[in-house]
Amino acid sequence: MKNKATPTLHDNDQPNAALAGGNSGARQIFKLGLDVDLNNAVTAIQCGAGDIKRGQSFSRARLLGWVRTQVNAGHTVHTVYEACGFGYTLHHELVGAGAHSLVTTPMRHTAQRRRKNDRMDARELCVRLARWLDGHRDELKPIRIPSSEEQQRRELGRQREFFKRELRRLENHGRALRIEFEHETLPSGWAGPRKWKRLSLQCSSFVREQLEPIVTQIRACRAQLVKLSAALETGVAEQMIPTGLGSLTLALLDGEVCNWHRFKHRKAIGSYTGCCPSEYSTGGVQRFGPIDRQGNKHVRVLLVEAVWRLLKWQPGWHARQKYLARLKHGASLKKKIAVALARQLAIDLWRWRTGRATAAELGWTLKNAIEETTPL
Repeated sequence: MKNKATPTLHDNDQPNAALAGGNSGARQIFKLGLDVDLNNAVTAIQCGAGDIKRGQSFSRARLLGWVRTQVNAGHTVHTVYEACGFGYTLHHELVGAGAHSLVTTPMRHTAQRRRKNDRMDARELCVRLARWLDGHRDELKPIRIPSSEEQQRRELGRQREFFKRELRRLENHGRALRIEFEHETLPSGWAGPRKWKRLSLQCSSFVREQLEPIVTQIRACRAQLVKLSAALETGVAEQMIPTGLGSLTLALLDGEVCNWHRFKHRKAIGSYTGCCPSEYSTGGVQRFGPIDRQGNKHVRVLLVEAVWRLLKWQPGWHARQKYLARLKHGASLKKKIAVALARQLAIDLWRWRTGRATAAELGWTLKNAIEETTPL
């Protein structure tokens, strides 16, 4: 028998109308599983321990209005949806409406079924939310929601990465164009004012006509790249940083991590990098494989690049001393150790940034960030 206390969403929902058939004076706990798209959210609702209603699609405005109605009536509303490309706008709106909102990592809901749709996903999220609220903390993996300032600072680094890729794509497109029509290539930085002035005379009129718009786009990308790099480096310009790390690298890491104090212990920051080995062990057999990559890929790339610089410029780094003997072996082992050192570097930066260790204790020498330069 269906639970009459479980509501459906309508524009004219009133606090007591949502609880038709139940005790109008009782305080209820509503659990909402949301499958979000650009304009709507398919919503599955459970009231208390009742049945979960079939998911329905509603606009954000109607959903938020319903949440406000229930909260104003004294009820408690819990919501969950998966992190996606829509950011955290809906989360902030739900919190503003009075809901207890969670954003969880994307997950495979039911591996055994061969059907998938938004209603099924919303229902599964609602089921997991109910279990999570009952104390089964493995059902959901809520993520930390960055503040608006943290999100904007992180976006500067990701925009910079986008323009780097775009710059490389445009330069390669220009090379491919000349190779196809003239069997000649273009050197590095071919779109620069001096090089292009010389190279344009060597190209045919057709190729030159096609390359000129690309040159304009390349110069615009490079100007934006310089602007973003300067904005990032401003945040650490007055700091003393480890020699060889680079002010730009440190600014990018700070932006991606958002807040170093969010990690309570060394294993948390190590896991965040995705540089931990995968494992398949049972009984007395223990097997480790490649890194699991279950972390922030932007941080992982920055750390691996920084390791090679620190190995050159920080001879006193305690991690370098630890692996010095093993670094003398083959190139394949060097790459594996570099990944292990990247995880250790993340832990050392966490210790240094949170005041748990000084640079001297880590074996680092410091230099003013203004003197540190990182190539574009």
